[in-house]
Amino acid sequence: MIYEVSVKGVFETNCYFYIDKNTNHGFLIDPGAEADKLLGIIKRKGWTIEKILLTHGHFDHFGAADKIRSRLGIDVYAHEFSDKYLLDPKINLSAFCGVDMIVEKAVKFSGGENITLNANHDFALKVIHTPGHTDDSILLYSEADNVAFVGDTIFRHSIGNYSYPGGNKAVLVNSIMTRIFTLPAETVLLSGHSDYTTVGNEKKYYAML
Repeated sequence: MIYEVSVKGVFETNCYFYIDKNTNHGFLIDPGAEADKLLGIIKRKGWTIEKILLTHGHFDHFGAADKIRSRLGIDVYAHEFSDKYLLDPKINLSAFCGVDMIVEKAVKFSGGENITLNANHDFALKVIHTPGHTDDSILLYSEADNVAFVGDTIFRHSIGNYSYPGGNKAVLVNSIMTRIFTLPAETVLLSGHSDYTTVGNEKKYYAML
């Protein structure tokens, strides 16, 4: 089950709960702000969140992570290149918005891993490294549910901003072409800042450009 929540700090960001209906355990993806709001949802729904997963290290995707992990006693997971962003308010952009933020001691993955629930090892997300928006950008893919949480790598009818530290247009386009557009056409793409779309829809859109 996917439960989308719009959270707003400096920017508005899509945050996602990915929950196993059989166990009521799940993952929290990109908690960008409003920790109390997200904690309230978790409590009302009776969910057990096992891991916080970050698609990349910009502050509008991790702003609530510290408070939530402290309250729930769980870990934050991010790509092995993420400390460049998570530990530097200038690189994660929070310094430029007057809200200096960092996240320390994130558990790292490198890409290719399956992140599973302790309560159900068959409930998993595959980590796919998609640099270009940032060095540490990843998507989280569920073949079982035909969905990919893509962060800011691709949006509905647009691509991620490549002008920030670590951004590179050629690398971003390569990530989209080789790691997103190679997923099944029916795969739903859930991004950080747009409505949902599908791989098939975006391939058609880019073909017309």
